[in-house]
Amino acid sequence: MQMSATVHDFQPQKPSLQPLMLLVAPGLNAVNRVILDRMQSPVALIPELAGHLIAGGGKRLRPMLTLGCAAALDYAGDRHHKLAAAVEFIHTATLLHDDVVDGSDLRRGRATANTIWGNEASVLVGDFLFSRAFELMVEDGSLKVLKILSHASAVIAEGEVAQLTAQRVVETGEDRYLEIIQAKTAALFAAACQIATIVAERDQATEDALEAYGRNLGIAFQLVDDAIDYVSDAATMGKDSGDDFRDGKVTLPVILAYARGDEQARKFWQRAISGRANGDAELAEGTHRLQATGAIADTMARARLYGSRAIDSIARLPSSAAKSALVETVEFAIQRAY
Repeated sequence: MQMSATVHDFQPQKPSLQPLMLLVAPGLNAVNRVILDRMQSPVALIPELAGHLIAGGGKRLRPMLTLGCAAALDYAGDRHHKLAAAVEFIHTATLLHDDVVDGSDLRRGRATANTIWGNEASVLVGDFLFSRAFELMVEDGSLKVLKILSHASAVIAEGEVAQLTAQRVVETGEDRYLEIIQAKTAALFAAACQIATIVAERDQATEDALEAYGRNLGIAFQLVDDAIDYVSDAATMGKDSGDDFRDGKVTLPVILAYARGDEQARKFWQRAISGRANGDAELAEGTHRLQATGAIADTMARARLYGSRAIDSIARLPSSAAKSALVETVEFAIQRAY
């Protein structure tokens, strides 16, 4: 007997990281082996603390992008395994430092390293991981790869300092905000994708295309993060909801709401972002104001714009399972719940 179709049968599937994860699974296993090997040290606290964060449920998105871009370029070697591990070490080091700066208690739903071992240990182990990343870059032997990843590391640090100087400054403009997230988030996404073109020995146009893919994906990723900080929960995000609000971080939703608000609304945001009134009641009021002004919806619309730019950037690549996985990764980044 033929079964009749239901409405549910035709519901489109939500975008997923699964295609990319399946595509790069063998390579990611090799990357994980490098990570496990290179985070070892006779100083027992180093692998203990690093392992807490590295094994804490992260998706390994940045190293997966290196592997996925290499697959899209039909690269058959293994140089990118160490380089993808270097990318993950850079990312992990910045997380350790960020949690100290922000005073965060949760990371991916677990207690942060600084909460367990203290700020000093977290900063120093972050420095250790940066050093390991540079060892891996040097071992690769390519000056161009070294230039790309070392420059990204410097830009990330600049972005973090720029964010610190903009903290609690509610008058921060949209252009300044975009400069900050391009540095602190998008730079490593861009570098992770760009280095695949170096190991695959592709031309400048391909290098530019994959750099643009990663950069626009990184911007979209951060925009979504900044939006869901106000509309999700700790269980979903793996961190406390409203952290940006309490820390006085001026993200795009706040910039838009402040610009669109009347005098009373602006006074509210000035008090909240300055830290004079940022408790649960103020967070609820702020979230309401963000929704009422369309700031959340417009931040998500901006994320979709950058996501479209990322997808357009790789239009020149030939059709393949890898290219499809890279496209779906962008769609996932926009629609993810965390």
